[in-house]
Amino acid sequence: MTFARTALLLIAMTFALTAPPARALDARHLAVIINTADPLSVRIGEYYAAQRRISFQNIIRVAFPADRTTLTRKEFEDIKEIVDKKAMRRIQAFALTWAVPYRVECMSITSAFAFGYDPAFCEPGCKPTRPSPYFNSRASLPFAQLGMRPAMAIAATSFEHAKELIDRGVESDGKFPNGAAYLLSTSDPARNVRSAAYQTARRVIDGRIPVSILKQDSLEGASDVLFYFTGKHAVQGLQTLRFVPGAIADHLTSFGGNLSRQDGGQMSALRWLEAGATGSYGTVVEPCNLLQKFPDPARVTASYLKGDTLIEAYWKSVAMPGQGIFIGEPLAAPFRRQASAPE
Repeated sequence: MTFARTALLLIAMTFALTAPPARALDARHLAVIINTADPLSVRIGEYYAAQRRISFQNIIRVAFPADRTTLTRKEFEDIKEIVDKKAMRRIQAFALTWAVPYRVECMSITSAFAFGYDPAFCEPGCKPTRPSPYFNSRASLPFAQLGMRPAMAIAATSFEHAKELIDRGVESDGKFPNGAAYLLSTSDPARNVRSAAYQTARRVIDGRIPVSILKQDSLEGASDVLFYFTGKHAVQGLQTLRFVPGAIADHLTSFGGNLSRQDGGQMSALRWLEAGATGSYGTVVEPCNLLQKFPDPARVTASYLKGDTLIEAYWKSVAMPGQGIFIGEPLAAPFRRQASAPE
């Protein structure tokens, strides 16, 4: 080997070691899972794939009952086996295209797809559960680096709602919106525990976007909502708000992830998406108010503002996500300077 060739090789190796890692979660690395037994899932999946220019090779079709909220472990494992066989090695994350079912026994369906069914992620109920290796992670390739594929449900009760959600996510890309963060400290002591993290979130966000920490039970009339975190069984005033495309909003309560109904008056996380948010989160079984089981406002905002996609930022903010379902448009990336082009 000549000196010149050796020098070029050394330069190339140095560049490979020092170059920043490419972001992984774009259309090339997302598999869209469609339930062919559910006409709404089919319609959502096909529309999403078209809008995000997702390759037909990344679309995985399975069939299972769509008329109940919960799958058994055996039913799910049969579905997961098919999905894993069809998922190419480049697939790093899953987009689910339904709202129901949202549970696999005691796990949320997004966590079950991410980790496989494992009761350690959801039992015993109110106690700490198995942590996620993706929490606060620097991994850009979660499957290649951590052996798990984060999942998010493009959940909706109608195609019109799903279309609006998807369109908002696509519209948000690279827009660096002039939105604000609203962190509400409510009068509900059991559900207001997350307010202890608000000052940390303020320090993270400060200088990037306006932040309001408010001692009140609801927000009304705001027209620039980018982040909205609160703790209430149900949130009033959503119809008065305007969420900017790409907005993230959720409420800490026991059953926000029960997407098809209200449990004891607890609001479904779907109400956030229907009001104009692009991503939300809720738990599907009683988690108690352990902070590790809910999104950390400081971490989700920090990740999102530095350019992570919605699915990356949200997943990295929950330490114990086994009982929680992530819903929204996975690839929304308002603060990413340049999205990668699909293959």
